[in-house]
Amino acid sequence: YIEDILLGKRFRISVKAFYQINPIQTEVLYSKAMEFAALSGNGTVIDAYCGTGTIGIIAANGAKRVIGVELNPDAVADAKINAELNGIKNIEFYNGDAGKFMVDFAAAGESVDTVIMDPPRAGASLEFLRSLVTLSPEKIVYISCNPETLARDVALLMKEGYTPGAVTPVNLFPVTGHVESVVCLTRSKL
Repeated sequence: YIEDILLGKRFRISVKAFYQINPIQTEVLYSKAMEFAALSGNGTVIDAYCGTGTIGIIAANGAKRVIGVELNPDAVADAKINAELNGIKNIEFYNGDAGKFMVDFAAAGESVDTVIMDPPRAGASLEFLRSLVTLSPEKIVYISCNPETLARDVALLMKEGYTPGAVTPVNLFPVTGHVESVVCLTRSKL
């Protein structure tokens, strides 16, 4: 494994776990995501597709409870170690499909205030998006490495009552055609 410092937190990253390759711009991206989330310190946050726990661990200081969900078991093992390395006690990590986890979470009568999601290039699955709507968080902070799937997923969430705010692109991949983007969607008041 290797270790890195990101926004003042220490992260262990094993060979089979995902980690952003440009740590300087990752700090810009994650800082913008935290700005959009505007966590109050009292809410519950789900970090969907949490990888090694970077976003959830960074969000933990602004939340009462953070739940990270990730399919890759190596990344989840790293996330648990990373929480310990940083003395974070209000975070828990689950190995599994984020969409199924959220369906089960909602069915159990649980609630969440904010979902921060950073799905793979293919975007979120329809099952995940449906579970997100069922869970009905006040805010969704969507980080994406693919503008096409971001637009597709945001359009679906808009049909379900979410309003997007500003989209901020962050260039993590200089001299390529790729860009990361972050947008905050808020649930419309009925």
